[in-house]
Amino acid sequence: MQPWETVDRAKVAGGTELVLARRGHEWVVRNDGRVLMSSRQHGSEDALAALALEKVERTGGARTVLIGGLGLGYTLRATLDRIGPDARAVVAEISPELVGWNRGPVAHLAGRPLDDPRTRLQLGDVVARISEATGAFDAILLDVDNSPSSMVLAGNDRLYGPRGVRACAAALSAGGVLAVWSAGPDDPYLERLERAGLRASAVVVPARGIGGGGARHVVFLGVKKPASPRRPGRGEPPARSPRPPRGRAPRAASPSRRR
Repeated sequence: MQPWETVDRAKVAGGTELVLARRGHEWVVRNDGRVLMSSRQHGSEDALAALALEKVERTGGARTVLIGGLGLGYTLRATLDRIGPDARAVVAEISPELVGWNRGPVAHLAGRPLDDPRTRLQLGDVVARISEATGAFDAILLDVDNSPSSMVLAGNDRLYGPRGVRACAAALSAGGVLAVWSAGPDDPYLERLERAGLRASAVVVPARGIGGGGARHVVFLGVKKPASPRRPGRGEPPARSPRPPRGRAPRAASPSRRR
């Protein structure tokens, strides 16, 4: 069997190390020996975008999408394939080295999505981008750790914990969707989504895409209630038909006398 070749290494927050490796046409990114992303198993990353954008309750579909975690670019590619020409996909990625890999050795895997004019790359923590936004995103797609409870980086609790879920809900537009990738089920996280006022569900998806065997992953979905039609507020009178102009009403014509 062909051995793995280490292509590059990068330190990330918390002192852990990302390793980019290849074996023939297959590429992986590992974190301290654990595979975080693979070019062979990206079906669930595609599903993260597809499931979320299907559920956006906005006329015309999602216009602004926030993606937390660039990975190998597959979720970004799936998003770009499903949004319109005037929409935009904002990608928040904390690792400049991972961005460099997506512009260099692995750019071809997802069809160079960073070069798409609808892509807006923001180098930094997605938590900061979410916390500063109110009703700004029609969809938020998060793939920044192994799962909401079994995290590689303890600091990601700021995103998956109760306060982080509430911040995500506040950053969504009415009818918007939060979608979160996970390696497995997590009932407490579903409960946090519901307590934040989101309509929550979990979808099991194959790691290698539709029809693929092997591992299964989970996509958590939280849909924000769409805006209700405006109704008159308390004490606000209903609309009235215009009144006739003031003044003496015209005198009715008297019947003509018979001769």
